[in-house]
Amino acid sequence: MTMAGYMDNADPVNGVEHYENFPVASVLCPPALRPPIVAIYHFARTADDIADEGDASAAARIIALAEFRLALQRLYDDNTVSPRWPAVFGPLRTAVHRHALPQTLLADLLDAFAQDVRNPAYPDREALLDYCRRSANPVGRLLLHLYGVKDADALRQSDAICSALQLINFWQDLSVDLPRGRCYVPATDCAAHGLAQLVAGQDTDQSRALVRALCAWAGALMREGAPLVHRLPGRAGWELRLVVQGGLRILETIAAMDHATLSRRPTLGKRDLPRMLWRALWMRA
Repeated sequence: MTMAGYMDNADPVNGVEHYENFPVASVLCPPALRPPIVAIYHFARTADDIADEGDASAAARIIALAEFRLALQRLYDDNTVSPRWPAVFGPLRTAVHRHALPQTLLADLLDAFAQDVRNPAYPDREALLDYCRRSANPVGRLLLHLYGVKDADALRQSDAICSALQLINFWQDLSVDLPRGRCYVPATDCAAHGLAQLVAGQDTDQSRALVRALCAWAGALMREGAPLVHRLPGRAGWELRLVVQGGLRILETIAAMDHATLSRRPTLGKRDLPRMLWRALWMRA
């Protein structure tokens, strides 16, 4: 999830749609890092499509993801580019060789996509954060790896930002996910607000209170990770400022609609950019 993921009519990376958890390879990204970022993006985008697009059965999706994982393993084991996905694993091989990308982070993304195919319920916040650990946090860690930032505090702050972005996307997309049979709201949070289930289009006092609490949780995570913007060099730090401010702005937009995201999906537009840019400029250590 990125600032672009929150905005209507956002410009795509190299003409392709954004994988929802992937940071923008924008003009702020150093040119030398754009190829590996786009290579990682296409890896994630392709696996996400295997898990979520088309009419294949759940069993067929799991098999295809296993084959995709095997292609990743062969790339690392013997430098083999999968003949089934050469446009994905060819550029990824170059990125792996030049930047020593950690295989475990790429494999974690595949674990998360397979979990989405199984579409489990989430009993509590810990279970949902474990999903975020594999679906979102690897993206931030891969980018820190490319920028040469590896200390424990930076990794912890990156995880907080990425998990917050994933959670914000969930609370933003309730009206879209619920009709598809997907619910990422922890059962303990629903129970705490007297809700046995959530139904798209049915905003109530209890559901609004639930979304308000969930947004407060995501906002606290975002603020916990926000100091990372001062740790990253040059353009990377400025791009991360905009990512953070995009997440916080969508939380404000959800609040402005009284947390009624079971009925409609809030987005950001061009009118939000000046405010986000101003706030990004004045972020302090």
